[in-house]
Amino acid sequence: MNQLNGKYKGNERINYMVTALFMVALGLFSRRFSNLLPDIISEHAGDMLWAMMVYFGFRFLFVEKKILLAMIGSILFSFGIECSQLYQADWINELRNTTLGALILGRGFLFVDLVRYLSGIVLALMVDKLLICRKK
Repeated sequence: MNQLNGKYKGNERINYMVTALFMVALGLFSRRFSNLLPDIISEHAGDMLWAMMVYFGFRFLFVEKKILLAMIGSILFSFGIECSQLYQADWINELRNTTLGALILGRGFLFVDLVRYLSGIVLALMVDKLLICRKK
């Protein structure tokens, strides 16, 4: 039974990794081709998908823990990154001016981003419950 349970967890971990990478791909797509998307999607999807990626990353790292940990962790992480944008030292702004830095750290604080993150995390949790997580 333990061996089967470990195998199940390994498959679940892979599902979370693939899903997180899929969120990255969708997020990059939503930024790159924003002109092809309806305004409401191009305006909000990137931040929602980023937060979904964070959620699935937490699930990947803590697959054996309760979903609540991933939800709270991803909210704290996402909100922490957004609030860190209030800090405007030269060294971190130089990081934010790189492509990778902007994707990870963002550029400027927007309250609406907190709503987008929360929406993305709730959506990710629903996807997790319906499609990925089978026992929790």
